[in-house]
Amino acid sequence: MSAQDGSPLRDILTLVITTSPTPSAPSTDLISSILDSFKLHCSGLLSCRVTVVFDTYDRISESMRLKKGQVTHALAQAHELYKANVKGLILKEWCARVNQDSSLVFRRENALAEYGSPHLAENHVVLSISQTHDKRITFIEPVARLGFGLAVRSALRITETPYVWVQQHDWPLVRDIPLDSLLEVMQASEAEGSSAPPVKYVCLPAIRMVSYATSPHVQPFPALRTLTAQLKRDFVPASRPDVAVPLTPLFFWHDKPHIAFTAHYLARIFPSRLAIARGDFIEDHVGQRARAQMKEGNWVKWACWLYYPEDGREICLKHRNGRKWKGVEAEQQVKEMFLGREMRKHDSLSPVS
Repeated sequence: MSAQDGSPLRDILTLVITTSPTPSAPSTDLISSILDSFKLHCSGLLSCRVTVVFDTYDRISESMRLKKGQVTHALAQAHELYKANVKGLILKEWCARVNQDSSLVFRRENALAEYGSPHLAENHVVLSISQTHDKRITFIEPVARLGFGLAVRSALRITETPYVWVQQHDWPLVRDIPLDSLLEVMQASEAEGSSAPPVKYVCLPAIRMVSYATSPHVQPFPALRTLTAQLKRDFVPASRPDVAVPLTPLFFWHDKPHIAFTAHYLARIFPSRLAIARGDFIEDHVGQRARAQMKEGNWVKWACWLYYPEDGREICLKHRNGRKWKGVEAEQQVKEMFLGREMRKHDSLSPVS
């Protein structure tokens, strides 16, 4: 599998997986679900380089508030085991595909994730980076909580491929993704002399993005309606004319799984250390600013698209909600408890013969 210029995917695309403390820890159910969905719907991702960012927590308390970086003592212990389990899962998957013992040899270094005012010496988080010598596998572990924004930036800074696939740990695929064709469309838009509109970022659709082009996110705004009418189309890759890539302009920068041009990502989302604060999500801050600019007609600056199969009627993602999901076994126990309760309720209402 290769892209337009014949280069293997591992030289074109890096898969970035972000994960953080979750009630399902130490189980790897979340990440296993992601990898299983890749095997089923986008197997090319498993031949790419992979970077996993293990975000952490800020403090230990009696109650759990993951969005605020607060975990219980039990979850803090489970998170350490979870990291080890995920590393084992990634190594097993990626190393099995290359059959190369040397890929298990890691080199380690430290880096800084700085943020906020440069005049405050404490405005940084130390990162421990472990990377195989062939650079196919990278693990990033911060000593303090980063948040999604800084987690992505930390991965992008050491990414050497022109494109990245950014994947949160709780969004498995539910539909086939034409990865080669998508990348070819993105590469073609970068080619010198290309008349095609720029394709710098492609988000995959979830349930709330169904029929996006005709939704209230677009229709009430004249500039967005006009841009949609002008730009929405099926792109046809030169090497795969039988695999059309349907895209519609997207007027936001979402955090859910997406493919993006690495240099564009760094320039637009992380132009300085002031762009994203520690703990921030990209879509909550830069995403809103991007939308405001696009509503004024400045879409080209962001060049965001939504993959749009079946004219927007199909979704590609399912949300597990990693802050609440407790894993396959726990979910099954809940279902069994519910069914047992319903059966007892039914028996209690049944007439006595």
